[in-house]
Amino acid sequence: MRSRHSSAPEQGALDWTPPGLVAGVDEAGRGPLAGPVFAAAVILDELQPIAGLADSKVLSPARRARLFDEIRAKALCCCVAEASAEEIDRLNILQATMLAMQRAVAGLRLKPTRVLVDGNRIPVLPMPAEAIVKGDAKVQAISAASILAKVARDLFCERMHESHPQYGFLAHKGYPTPEHLAALREHGASPWHRRSFAPVREVCP
Repeated sequence: MRSRHSSAPEQGALDWTPPGLVAGVDEAGRGPLAGPVFAAAVILDELQPIAGLADSKVLSPARRARLFDEIRAKALCCCVAEASAEEIDRLNILQATMLAMQRAVAGLRLKPTRVLVDGNRIPVLPMPAEAIVKGDAKVQAISAASILAKVARDLFCERMHESHPQYGFLAHKGYPTPEHLAALREHGASPWHRRSFAPVREVCP
């Protein structure tokens, strides 16, 4: 069944598999109230397999960190990109995520002939692309992309915590936990917060 959506109506499940390099793409950070949304694109090297690739959400932080370094060392090429909180507010979170994915694919040193994207939506790209639901658990290149995007975003959360420790970004990574919501009510929104998201909008003047 061909997948269709407004961003790329002519792209979807591929009826044939073009020869050449395949890139996996995934994102991290759609749900948090603060910080950019990150996306990564990875082309793995078949001659340098990486053991233990899986959906980043099921891996421990220590395991993710080790795989983050191994992926960057062994992949044929990879790229991590982001869309800022300001872009999220201007475009909406879905379109900002698509933008981050486009940037990640465009930043690859080698051009893939096919792109596999986790989920059910794909950005507009200059090459064939396919959306794969739960792809981060099924396709190793997508698993690798999910790990790069997740670790890169967690590292950014450390930067947010250093500049605005009162919000506790190190603990909740920007997600709307009770502690984060309480800090928002007490301190208002920081420059990192996504003002288009309802819990932030409610405390902004």
